[in-house]
Amino acid sequence: MLSRESRMRRGEEFEAAVRRGRRAGRPTLVVHFTISGEDPPLVGFVVSKAVGGAVTRNKVKRRLRHLMRDRLDRLPRGSLLVVRANPPAASARFEHLAAELDSALDRLLRRRESSTGGQK
Repeated sequence: MLSRESRMRRGEEFEAAVRRGRRAGRPTLVVHFTISGEDPPLVGFVVSKAVGGAVTRNKVKRRLRHLMRDRLDRLPRGSLLVVRANPPAASARFEHLAAELDSALDRLLRRRESSTGGQK
């Protein structure tokens, strides 16, 4: 499970990542990413009713939290990351969800490195 200190809880943090951040979309999820300050990285999840009922939404959130726990060390300090699940995430296999999350993160982090001249 993703540690409590790494979870995004405040609406302002979600808003900053979604409105001011860069975005990478995949069929099962969309990842919003921005850097704000020097705090440890924070990760938030958005799983709407379009994904499914409460049981399905909670299952998708648990899977995404588990996946992000292993990928948290890839994020630079001050990162705000929001993972938004799309309806296909409900029926996606765990491995497929992991591959799409990796693809979206790689795309965003590669973009960031190219815009900062390779510095982290």
